[in-house]
Amino acid sequence: MCRWLAYTGSPLRLHSLLFEAQNSLINQSLACQRGSVATNGDGFGVGWYGTQDKPGLYRDIRPAWNDDNLRSLAEQIEARLFFAHVRASTGTPTTRQNCHPFRHGNWLFMHNGRIGGYDKVRRDLEFRIAPHLYNDRIGTTDSEIIFLLLLGNGLLTDPARAYRQTIAEIESAMQANGVTEPLRFTACATDGQTLHAIRYSSDNSAPTLFYAQGQEVQVDNGACNFPCGTGAVLILSEPLDRDDACWNEVPEGYFLTASAHQAVLEPVLGVERISAVA
Repeated sequence: MCRWLAYTGSPLRLHSLLFEAQNSLINQSLACQRGSVATNGDGFGVGWYGTQDKPGLYRDIRPAWNDDNLRSLAEQIEARLFFAHVRASTGTPTTRQNCHPFRHGNWLFMHNGRIGGYDKVRRDLEFRIAPHLYNDRIGTTDSEIIFLLLLGNGLLTDPARAYRQTIAEIESAMQANGVTEPLRFTACATDGQTLHAIRYSSDNSAPTLFYAQGQEVQVDNGACNFPCGTGAVLILSEPLDRDDACWNEVPEGYFLTASAHQAVLEPVLGVERISAVA
């Protein structure tokens, strides 16, 4: 499927996480360690927040490892919050409009996974997109549909409720169309202040998702260090190095809501809220 990461904290060069870490996102685009497919070469994208409310966005259809412009931009851009994504298509075309992250106003969204039987439910789900958002449907992916459904279901005011309602709509459409394949995904949305991530599946086999937090992120000779304290949170599809002490797995069926100074886990199908491990 895909690999992605989301960072919030003190300004950090994109290059450190995309290129410098032992298992950097660029290395994952060539040979990921924990994905259902090894290569994620069907396009890429980065989104970041600078001095404007609206995030910057750079996406292209070439493999991330083969884009000199990405490397050059990543060397220069420092951001307090950024997304990065490498894509492995689940069947839709490799076009710039289908590359993540997706942007709407000051919000960004990215996704890994798939809606089971997407070809059978796509029409029904597109009809569920709110009329005022339908013209924002410029690609063909299930990822973009999920984002637009989230926006229509109240993402801007109550992200957890929006995720729950969107999952219910998707699973209802799958059931109505006789789909037996599962819904599996991880995703992250942000307004430039808070990360709203989720790991969910209908068959307890969601894609992997991890997080780490500390005063800051340091990358030294490929290893990632998170000095004790608060100030930075990193959420990602798989660890950037082999030091298991740094990384915490997001449990199946949980939200992870994070700012630079706090990360909170909450069950998708429950009300318990717990502070994430420091």
